[in-house]
This record gives sequence, structure tokens and C-alpha cells, in this order.
Amino acid sequence: MTRAAAALAGALLLAGCEREARNLGRPDPGAAAVTEPIRVSALQAGDVKPGLESMQGPYEGNAYAIAEGQRLYSQMNCVGCHFHGGGGIGPPLMDDFWLYGNQPAQVYQTIVEGRPNGMPSFGGKIPPQQVWQLVAYVRSMSGMQPMDAVSARDDHIQYYSATPPK
Repeated sequence: MTRAAAALAGALLLAGCEREARNLGRPDPGAAAVTEPIRVSALQAGDVKPGLESMQGPYEGNAYAIAEGQRLYSQMNCVGCHFHGGGGIGPPLMDDFWLYGNQPAQVYQTIVEGRPNGMPSFGGKIPPQQVWQLVAYVRSMSGMQPMDAVSARDDHIQYYSATPPK
């Protein structure tokens, strides 16, 4: 009888336990459904978010910020796609034709949000101050910064601009 009582107690104990629900990394198929359409048009058109259109970079003409931007350009491996401004996998940054605009706010938005077909988003990965330093350096490659503010380059590539330097 003790065996029967132990078996009955064990069965009641097991019946009273809840099974642990485990999520083994498999997403719920319903959770992956897109609830709203993905907006791509503004990224492709080079439009600037409201409030950024008239924003000028805080480091325009700042030699130290341009030098820091040059350092970040190498550290963030921008050289891997844009080479030293002459283009490669990514578009060149030394000419006058920029797909998404060459104004500081447009360049900032490109770095932060990325662009379709290749340019990754760096938003949340680097602070805004460093993004603005990158903007200042990238714009200096095509001669959009004063010559006395442009950092010394170790890449031995001269910028090209439609207007000769003063």
C-alpha cells in the first residue's frame, strides 16, 4: 500500500506542475508580419527629413573637425567602399555629382540612415558629433571646405573641383 500511495502522490505532484514555455530562438510567424509599408522613396530621392533642410554642419571650415573626420573615415572603413574618395564599390566623393546631395544635412542623413543598395546605416553606432566630423571631411574631398581648413592627407590624392582654389 505504501507503494500505491507513493505512486499516487507522485502522479498528483506531476499533474500539478506547469510545463515551462521555452522560446528556442524561433520567432513567432505572426510577429514577423510587416504592419506598415517600408518607406524607401525619401531615401532614394535624396530628400532631407523635415527640420534638417536648412541645417548647416557645425564643423564647416573647422580644421580640427575635418582631421577627426579623416581619422574616422579610415577607422569606420569608409575607405573599403569609397576608397580615398575616388570611388570603388561606393560612389566617388571627389566629384561634383552626388547621388543624394552634397549639402551637410543630406550627407549627415546618408551616413545616419544609409542608402539603398549598399550604404549601411551608422545611426546609433556613432554619436552625432562624429557624424558631423565625417560630413566635414567628406565634403572637403570635393573641395567644399576652405583650403586653409582642409587636413593634410596621407592618401596623396588631390581633390578636384570645378573652381580653382584661391
